[in-house]
This record gives sequence, structure tokens and C-alpha cells, in this order.
Amino acid sequence: MDIERAVLENVNVEDFPGLPMAWRWSPMSRFVFSLAMDRDGDWAYQVNSIDGFDEDLVRAVLSFAREHRLGRGEMQSFAVASGFASDPYGFDVVAAVPPDVHGYHVGRNDALNEVVSAVFPAYQCEFSGNETLEETRYRFKRMLRPTVMPRPPVPYLRMRYENPRTGSGSIGSSRGFTTHDVLLREVELLEGATGSFVEFENFRGQVWRIEWDGSWVLNGEPREAPVSSAWVMAELGLPS
Repeated sequence: MDIERAVLENVNVEDFPGLPMAWRWSPMSRFVFSLAMDRDGDWAYQVNSIDGFDEDLVRAVLSFAREHRLGRGEMQSFAVASGFASDPYGFDVVAAVPPDVHGYHVGRNDALNEVVSAVFPAYQCEFSGNETLEETRYRFKRMLRPTVMPRPPVPYLRMRYENPRTGSGSIGSSRGFTTHDVLLREVELLEGATGSFVEFENFRGQVWRIEWDGSWVLNGEPREAPVSSAWVMAELGLPS
């Protein structure tokens, strides 16, 4: 696969400033696509940006991904490399997903698609390391907004809950992906709702169950005071 030739077939392609073997192009005004080829020419790393392009950040992400050969080869989940710094944004990792998740070139150049990792700046708290391929696809497509820079963290969070007073709850016994604002709201609604609970799992694989049964219970242990929003945020890896 001649990656360089395939990339140069796009319209408005130009060399990426300050980065060898890298190019960028804009198929329409809202989008900028940037790609850096691996040093041996057999793989590439691509950042897609929408409604805002930070050249320095994208250059740093592509350089970091190439240095770590991020997501190259067989991969069924996110590949995440720590040690990335991105002042003033706060990103602390770079993540990659495989070709059958991103589909950046499907239908236009399928051969190119199969040798490209989609890479993006991210936060450590967004990944558990145990995601299945389907979970990776769901998080990448529906939750993380990897093409938006800057963006706030979207922590890895799975939750199930039941609240008889509000009549709301999750379906089934499995924890599903949600956002931290939903978790905080449901925790606030527990007090006074006898028989209610919220159970959540964070990116570290820790599971916490908060219950109200006339008093507060945390993982089976009674407590006098409710858990604070600051505690919940800290468990999710977020600043309070």
C-alpha cells in the first residue's frame, strides 16, 4: 500500500508544517484531516478535527502517536499511551482506535483505511483497558467526540440504578455507559427514597454502590452522611 500516493489523491493536500512525512487536507470548511506516516511507510496515524483546528496540538498528537507506534497492527480496543502533555488543554494521554472502528476512509479508499490508526488527545480517566470492540466503537462514535478540540473529559462510567420514588431506573442487571452528570443527579435523588440505590463502575474497575434505606449505605457499610459530589468526581478521575 502506497500511503503517500493515496493521501495525495485527496484535494487541497499540503505538507503538515514542521512534521516530516505528514500531510493535511480539508474536504470542506468545517473539517481538517491530518495524517502522519510511520517511519517505515507501512502504517499511518490520522487526526480529524471539526469546527476548530489547533496546528500545534495536532502536530504533538501525530508525533506522539508515531513515536509510540500507537494502535499499529491487530487491535480490538483502545490503545492508550500516557505521558502526553497538552497545556493549556489538560489532555494527558493519546488514544487510538483500529480501522474497523474509525472507518475514516471506508468507501473512498478501503485499502488505505486498513493501515490507519485514528488517534486523538484524551484523558486517562476515559479508558478502562478492558473495553470490547463494540464498547470501543460505541465510546468512540457516541461519547468521546474525538474530533472536537478542546473538549472536557468524558470519564469511563458504567451505572445502574433504581429509585422507587421517582419511578426511574435502569433496565436489567448490567451496568450501562452514562455521563457523570446523570450519576450526580441520581445520587442526589437517593435521599428519602427508601429502597433506592445507585451502583457505578469507574475506569479503575472499582464498583461503588450507594443506597438509601432510611440511612446512607456505601458498599454495604452504614454511614452518617451522604457521599459528596467531590468524592464522586474524584472516583471518576475528574477535578471536583
